[in-house]
Amino acid sequence: MASDRMIVIGGGNMARAILTRALDQGQIEPGSLTVVEPDTEKRAFFESLGAKGLASVDAIRDRLTPDVALMLAIKPQVLPQIEKSLAESRFSGLVISILAGTTSDRVRSALGGGCGVVRVMPNTPAQIGMGVSAICVGAGAGERDFLVAKAIFEGVGDVVRVDESLMDAVTAVSGSGPAYVFLLAQAMIEGAIGVGLDAVTARRLVLGTIRGGAEMLVRTEDTPEELRRAVTSPKGTTEAAIGVMEEAGLRGIVARGVRAARDRGRQLGRS
Repeated sequence: MASDRMIVIGGGNMARAILTRALDQGQIEPGSLTVVEPDTEKRAFFESLGAKGLASVDAIRDRLTPDVALMLAIKPQVLPQIEKSLAESRFSGLVISILAGTTSDRVRSALGGGCGVVRVMPNTPAQIGMGVSAICVGAGAGERDFLVAKAIFEGVGDVVRVDESLMDAVTAVSGSGPAYVFLLAQAMIEGAIGVGLDAVTARRLVLGTIRGGAEMLVRTEDTPEELRRAVTSPKGTTEAAIGVMEEAGLRGIVARGVRAARDRGRQLGRS
């Protein structure tokens, strides 16, 4: 078991994905899990799994004993709203934070300065067990804390360990990255319809192509460049398409987008 007792603040889609898998795999026992979520419907979902549901952070003040692992699965802007209640608890156990752009020092301060913080940046494919999560050991945390978090997040996909200084970069690459893939899919579908395919066929062709291309990247040792070259015959159709994309500066655009996401994460961390 990853943790004897766990309290999770926030019951949104990411918390649902992580906790459902952790419960299924026995990392957390239903009776040891408490979820704090003001939304009645979301709270009811976790209660249906055997967890205890609470509507307010104030209700957990006396429950935050050192043997508890506390997970923050809220939006970063919610932290200031619950900070007073958390700080008054003087919690000294493990905090697992999935708050984007929020440093471990900031989280530790919000809880009174005595806890250990492990930051995790998961991504939305965690909802189907195919996520990738970056984990860093932050303020006050140690190796045992890392292993607790690692065991939980391995249930929803791959886990990569990074230094906290790189968490904004991780957010820009894998945290926001699924949206880049979805945008590419949208553009390909629109392009397919533009050359005469119906919407249903266009979607099927595009999604199958993206899934197959991703599997080739995973299953072979070839680099993306090598795989692209293998498809791109001289003076062929693929070369014509790639030429247009390169002329438009596609790779540079993507790189600038990643930097913009990283910089925005840094701004959020300072706000």
